Parts: sequence; structure tokens; C-alpha cells
Amino acid sequence: MTLTGSGPAYDPSADARPRRAGAPVPARTRVYGPERGLDRRVALVTGASSDIGAATARRFALDGWQLLLSGRDRYRLERAAAGTSAVVLPADLAAPDGPRLLARSALHTTGRIDVLVAGAAIGWTGPFAAMPHTDIDRVLTLDLNATLHLVREVLPTMIAAGRGRVVLLGALADGSGVRQEAVYCAARAGLAAFAGALRRELRGTGVGVTLIVPGPADPDPRTRRTGPAPGTGRLTPGDVAATIFDAVRRHRDEPHLPPPPRPRAPGPALYRRLRSRRT
Repeated sequence: MTLTGSGPAYDPSADARPRRAGAPVPARTRVYGPERGLDRRVALVTGASSDIGAATARRFALDGWQLLLSGRDRYRLERAAAGTSAVVLPADLAAPDGPRLLARSALHTTGRIDVLVAGAAIGWTGPFAAMPHTDIDRVLTLDLNATLHLVREVLPTMIAAGRGRVVLLGALADGSGVRQEAVYCAARAGLAAFAGALRRELRGTGVGVTLIVPGPADPDPRTRRTGPAPGTGRLTPGDVAATIFDAVRRHRDEPHLPPPPRPRAPGPALYRRLRSRRT
């Protein structure tokens, strides 16, 4: 039984102020918003310390977006923000007031949020009958409840501005279900239903909702997670990040991801060995 996440829980009492990666002073003292006449688009990315979140941050940075990166591990956030003007906002979204505090900090830093990419999530693998009740609550809290609360905090400013986009990450697993990932699948299915209902509700407001449904993705080699080697027929975090960026740029609600790379066929020597074993 395995509970996976993005790092140790963040202690808000240790450092409650946002800080640009590598900067000696809080980022909120350096205004990026309309107070100084700048009109850079602002994206808040949660789960940005690794994998898809970190790759998404890099893709938006290439296009000149002002980034607000959130996760539980400040060190890994600062690594993801390296080389960009991103502001890191460590937060534990599973905490009771985590989504509200993050939204307030983000809006205080930039004055606006044009795009929210809600990528924070944890997984749990094992028989459901053996899953501790506390872990059921943790997965549902972070993967579903916290995302809804964060969207609720950010949405009024988007509606007032008449523009914005919420990007939610679903999973192929939420449709058919994956053995020993019952609660994770339930949370992702809930997000998919939420995305469809919210999209209909927001018609005419200028605010869109995008649901990204990636298949299995290889973890970024620059993170501490391990996974299948590239070329195994899985999408990379960069593939998913590129789709997220394109969906935001083209105002797409349910974009199709590119097909994953096909595994290379075995070479002649390997093929001969396999054939000899069968005979």
C-alpha cells in the first residue's frame, strides 16, 4: 500500500510570506500587477514542484507569463522556478484554510489571476478494503475538495474581470477505474463532473474551464520520482504541459493529447533470442 505525494507538508509558521526563487526579500514587495502598468498574464499553478506541474510552469514561462507556483516543498518549488521570474507560494492545500490562504496570497502578489492550473494531487495504491480511513480522507481532501475550494476562491475575480480560465486535470482512470486505485479514480471522476457542470454555468461570463485527461505519464527525470523509462509508450510531463498551454492559448475545453510515443520494436538480436526461447 503506497501513498504518494509531492513532498513533506509545508509549515506555514516557518515562512508565511511569498518569495521569488533566490530573492532575499518577499516577492510581494516587487509588484507585477497593474499598479506599475504591467499587463503580463498571470498563471497560478498548483502541484508545481514536480512532474506535470513543473513542466507546465516551464512552458508558460517560455511565453512570458508571470507565474505563481505552489506546492508543499519550498526547495523543489524554487528548483522549478529557477531561471524564471516565478514567485513561489508554498502552501498545504489539504489544510482546512489552505485554498483560501493561497488564493489570498496569490491575489495580493499580482492583483489578478488569468489562469489557474490545478495540478496538486496525491495517489494511493493498494486494496481498498485495507485503505486506512485517514488516507481516504487525505486523497479526497487534496485531489477533490481542495481543488473545488481553490476554484471557488479564485473564480469571483475572473468573473469580475470578464476573462480567465480554470484548468483541471482528470485521468483516463476515472472512467473505467483502475484496480487498487479506487479512491483516486473517484476523486478524478468527481473533478470531471465538476468541470462539465461549471463550464455550463460560466457560459457568457468570459471564463472557461478546461479538463485535461492525460494517460500515464513518465515522471520528469529532474524530479525525485521514479518510473518507466522513456520510449515505453507513455506521455512525458512535457507532452501534457504543451497540451495545457495550447488549450489555454486556443480556449479549448477538452483538448486531445497527442498519442504517446510507440515503443521501439525489438532489434534483430533480441528478436532471435525471443524466438529461440519459444522453440
